[in-house]
This record gives sequence, C-alpha cells and structure tokens, in this order.
Amino acid sequence: MDFEYSEEQVMLRKTVRKFVDEEIMPHIKDWDTNGNFPQEIWQRLADLGLMGVCIPEVYGGSGMDYNSLAIVCEELERGDTTFRTAVSVHTGLNSLSLLQWGTEEQKQKFLVPQAKGEKIGAFGLTEPGAGSDVAALTTSAKRAGDDYVLNGQKTWISLCDQADHFLIFAYTDKQQGHKGISAFIVERERAGFSSKAIKGKYGIRAGNTGELFMEDVRIPVDNRLGEEGEGFKIAMASLDNGRFTVAAGACGLMMACLEASLDYCKVRTTFGKPIGEHQLVQQMLARMEAGYQMSRLLVYRAGELKNSGKRNTRETSLAKWQACDFANQAADDAVQIHGAYGYSDDYPVARYLRNSKAPVIYEGTREIHTIMQADYVLGNREDRELNRMLPAWPFE
Repeated sequence: MDFEYSEEQVMLRKTVRKFVDEEIMPHIKDWDTNGNFPQEIWQRLADLGLMGVCIPEVYGGSGMDYNSLAIVCEELERGDTTFRTAVSVHTGLNSLSLLQWGTEEQKQKFLVPQAKGEKIGAFGLTEPGAGSDVAALTTSAKRAGDDYVLNGQKTWISLCDQADHFLIFAYTDKQQGHKGISAFIVERERAGFSSKAIKGKYGIRAGNTGELFMEDVRIPVDNRLGEEGEGFKIAMASLDNGRFTVAAGACGLMMACLEASLDYCKVRTTFGKPIGEHQLVQQMLARMEAGYQMSRLLVYRAGELKNSGKRNTRETSLAKWQACDFANQAADDAVQIHGAYGYSDDYPVARYLRNSKAPVIYEGTREIHTIMQADYVLGNREDRELNRMLPAWPFE
C-alpha cells in the first residue's frame, strides 16, 4: 500500500487548484445566480489536458492514471459541483465507456476529439419513468437495413445543450428485458434529435441539465457501442466510472465546506470567544474532517483497483454512497456553523448545501447503494470480470 501521491499527481493538483482559485472562485456566485457559465471554460479545461486526463495518449489524452481523474474531480468540485459534473459526464460516463467498449474506428472518430476537448460527450440513460429502474426505459432502436431508428426521451441529462456526442441506451428487443437493451453513439446533428434545458433547479445551477428528444433519429450500425443486448452491461460499467468521479467530487465539496468553516471560525466571536473554541462547533469541524479522510481512502482504493484492471463495482458503490452522504452532512454543518449568514448568498456554504443534495440521488440513490452493499455482505451479489475491461495503467 502506497499512500503517497506521485510528483505528477502533486503537480496536477496544484494546476487544477490554481485554475479553480483564479478562474472559477471569483465568478461562481454570479454564474450560479445567472444559471450558466462562459463556454470559454471548456477550452481552458482542454488547454490544461483535463478533458482526457486518464485517456491514453494514443487516443488524444494525457495518459495519467485513474486516481488522477479523482484528483481533478476533487479539486473542480471544491470550486463548484458544476465543473466536476462536466468532467464526470464527459470523461467518466462517456469517454471511458468508449475506451472500454468502443471499436478502434469508434475510438478514432469519437474518443480522440473528446479527449482533446474538441468535442464534448454526454450520457443518456435516465427517462421520465426510468431512473433507478433502468429496465423500465421506453426508448427504442429498431433496425432498418444498415441503420437504427431511435425514438424516445431522456431526462436529467447533464450537458444536454452543450454536448456533441451522446451515449444513448435503448431497447432493441423489449421482450428480452434488460438483456434487450443496446447502447448507441448519437451525434447532435442527426435529424430528429433535439434538447431542452430544465430551469429552476435547486442546486448545480451554473450547469446545463435537461431533456433529450429523439424522433425517428437514424444512426448507422457502426454507431452501436458493443453488441446488441450489451447495453445494460455497458450502462452499469459506465456508472462504475461515473460513480467514482462523483465520490471524488464529494471529497472536494467537503474540502470546500471545511475551508469556509475554518475561515469563518477565525472572524466570528460569540460569548466572548471565537466560535471555533465552542465544543459543539468543534464537533462539526471534526465530523467534516473525519468524513473527508474516510471518503478519500474509499475513493483512492477504488482508483487503485481501476489502475490494476480489476472490477471495482463494490468498492466504487461504497465510496459513492458514503462520500456523498458525508458531503451532504458537511454542507449542512457548514451552514449551521455560519448561522443565519449561512442561509444567505453572502457566504458560499448555502450553495454547497444546495449542490450536495443531487449527488445523493443521481448515479444510484443512497437507497440503491445500501441494498447493493447488503447484497454483497449477504453473498447475494458477486461481480465477475467483464468481457471488456478498462485498460490497466500504465497504458501500453
């Protein structure tokens, strides 16, 4: 076991933190209030090599390990959940899925420009009536010669109006249940494809989230990812990668809550002494630190399994569940420490609390992960090696 960061990882953290401090922190309050952020940020992420940080160099990425992706997500969410979400979806859910399941032709056509930041990728699984119950989705893909014709709707899709490529899951054979789901790469410019943003979100307001609509969208057979009927398996593998990034981001949110709370403890005095000297405030600070340190260990353990080319569904599920719950608690404590000011926009902790709720819900609710972990403990669930695994690091 090696708990030390490599020199490359230390430099990566410093680079992302500098970017967040200089280019996100000064503006995020306004971006959150206005419900968007400047699109130039995408180019800055690309310039820093963050859009494909753990994609092999041969496919346009930076070639770093999977825990480097965790570092990026942790530091970005320290600035705001919006930016971690962008990398989670683009890299974790889409690009890593292409790396794991794509043909060489698909990697050259779609993965390379995404890793370079020239194109943006997104992920379309959730539907109005199908969230945790993936098998309940209704989007269909019917074979028509050398094409598939897609019809259906997706919702709560991050980067819905910004992405160029979407990984869409649809039934090719409804009679087969979840074994009849297939995965497809859908380009935005396809006729019959459209998107619409959802307004009035509780949190992550600077981010673009919304619905996708497909009306007789024709895509070539070459755009199918994996074989027919492998969609459910691909979706679950994709969620392993996405959940890993969400858990890492939750560590960043805890870091932000702790930093803001410590700063406030230095300037706020009650009953004749700094509030940091009150034991119940200390209890909240200690709880933040404990959650942060434990979550980090869970995240980097999952990352090391990825680096070794091993299945990590169990470990990633536990990391996602615990880190997101700890982050939600940390944000609640941070607001409490700030008192009435924490309930206003004068301090960032109100935004942290709003942002902390969504990760407890998406990519597997806390209830789903609780059941998963119980099944592992009871021996009712066992993960086998997939027919296609993420490549181990260092990449060949």
